Amino acid sequence: MDTLTIEQFEEACELVQQVTTPTDLIYSDYYSEQTGAKVYLKPENMQRTGAYKVRGAYYKISTLTPEEREKGLITASAGNHAQGVAYAAKKYGVKAVIVMPTTTPLIKVNRTKALGAEVVLFGDVYDESCEKALQLAEEHGYTFIHPFDDAAVATGQGTIAMEIYKELPLVDIILVPVGGGGLATGVSTLAKMLNPKIRVIGVEPAGAACLTESLKEGKVVTLPSVNTIADGTAVKTPGSFIFPYLQKNLDSVITVPDEELVEAFLDMVENHKMVVENSGLLSVAALRHLDCKGKKVACVISGGNMDVITMSSVVQQGLILRDRIFTVSVELPDKPGELSRVAGVIAQSSGNVIKLEHNQFVSINRNAAVELRITMEAFGTEHKNAIVKCLQDAGYAPKIRQTVI
Repeated sequence: MDTLTIEQFEEACELVQQVTTPTDLIYSDYYSEQTGAKVYLKPENMQRTGAYKVRGAYYKISTLTPEEREKGLITASAGNHAQGVAYAAKKYGVKAVIVMPTTTPLIKVNRTKALGAEVVLFGDVYDESCEKALQLAEEHGYTFIHPFDDAAVATGQGTIAMEIYKELPLVDIILVPVGGGGLATGVSTLAKMLNPKIRVIGVEPAGAACLTESLKEGKVVTLPSVNTIADGTAVKTPGSFIFPYLQKNLDSVITVPDEELVEAFLDMVENHKMVVENSGLLSVAALRHLDCKGKKVACVISGGNMDVITMSSVVQQGLILRDRIFTVSVELPDKPGELSRVAGVIAQSSGNVIKLEHNQFVSINRNAAVELRITMEAFGTEHKNAIVKCLQDAGYAPKIRQTVI
């Protein structure tokens, strides 16, 4: 298989139904109001393996000969492709070995093992894991399943475009996360086959924008390093085989900083009651960078495999970024009743204190000898500013401090 054809996409659409859960489009009132568009979510985070990757893995394995499958399968992945290959291998009753970066969230490692795969932890990023997987494939004779730079894998991922098109035939824009480019290749190629007027826009984390740099140079470029909380798309080099498809079929690429992914996580949890991993948030985070007023937009939510520790950290950072948790310090005279007075001012402005640090040793001046650091909840920036003004009006000189929870 060296090209992507409509016949192969149609075959893949039939086959992947054997292993996928229907992920019907969800209309987003929240994002529609924010953008003036009609925004729909394609919730691939609701798949059995928690991500879209099972589509490409299963279709690829279906194209192998029985002999290739019996050798055992090996791949490299930051997590979601790992689970896709493990699940598909289990369906076919064959061995799967998965090489994962040492930084992979524990939930993805454990779920991959639970599907019967052997997990090897190696390297800090996907690219290093991939080199190790190719080495093991050569040593043991395993059949290597590339997570993105493969025609069959990209074809399987592209089945998402067919499902979006069937549900929303007049879709104007499809936003799709980009790591190595397999998902974007499949979705953009099939979308253009179905209707050349559909705009397909890739979205990368700013700290791992390998496709953006490659498109600028007109050739595949390897980044010296990557640094992003979107571990599923932390890739240094886009696929060389699929690169021409991306050049031809992607209309543009948007990059999103990590801070915006943190805020997008809060938006999804609060407005859609949906847990989405950082890479899966790229498509909705990109909406603020896109003029799509009056358009029908489909955002591919690529996965939802996030461990609880990461989730907790992202929620806290999101609240801080949105000024819903903040810290101020004030200096008080060292005498009884001052702490109560400050608390009363905050209460009058509806602030909710969640932490106090009381330091009596910042000065030898008894009239301003105590520093009080107050961490509190607010409804947002406007409310935070109102609380600070109330403290100023009460005669204090509040200073905004870095919030550490």
